Amino acid sequence: MKKIDLNADIAEGFPFDEALLRLLSSANIACGLHAGGAKEMQSAVRFAKENQVRIGAHPGFPDRENFGRTQMDLPEQELIAHLRYQLGALKAICDGEGTEISYVKPHGALYNQAAKDEKLSRLIAQTVYQFDPNLKLMGLAGSLMLRIAEEEGLQTISEVFADRHYMPDGSLVPRSQPNAMVESDEEAIQQVLQMVTEGQVKAIDGSLVPVKAESICLHGDNQHSLQFAARIVEELEKNHIAITA
Repeated sequence: MKKIDLNADIAEGFPFDEALLRLLSSANIACGLHAGGAKEMQSAVRFAKENQVRIGAHPGFPDRENFGRTQMDLPEQELIAHLRYQLGALKAICDGEGTEISYVKPHGALYNQAAKDEKLSRLIAQTVYQFDPNLKLMGLAGSLMLRIAEEEGLQTISEVFADRHYMPDGSLVPRSQPNAMVESDEEAIQQVLQMVTEGQVKAIDGSLVPVKAESICLHGDNQHSLQFAARIVEELEKNHIAITA
């Protein structure tokens, strides 16, 4: 039987976390700089533990105004400090709740920049390894960030997206472009099944791009996203694909 992990961003201030955590196998918990805060982090950790969901740290740029989605060019030591601060905060909460962080997934602009920037991806990988060499790094399937992480001694998790269109090189269509998002639920479901069962995805030019699908990113920031997540779970189960971290 094929297996796949389902992840989503949690503790970002949206009211659907608890319901979403009943559907997921992994939770990317925001660490307070791009969104959320201590209260949201603690609630998310508790919900994740109750539902036996794997916990990941979701650190981002210190950019609450733009939800961490604006490109930033921070000095190295400043970025290292921000990463350590966020990982340390989530670890303290996990320690208090009797659970642990299993992986790290950068958020937003930090994720997208690191997917193509060797210097940034190496800094992230080295900082995570120094913090805890047993943590895995989750990132875009086939990206530079994952290759660099493996060079730095980290295990990786290759992530694919249900609701984003892909470029011919395997990168995501930028959100600034009108065709960045997959608008139809049916198309998104077919894209997920194609990635999981065939190991490929159709790019915007019609070409087929190989992808290593180990985890599917779902969004849960509105009621429709929650309903769509439930449909994805149903379709995976219908196709005998087990959901597991």
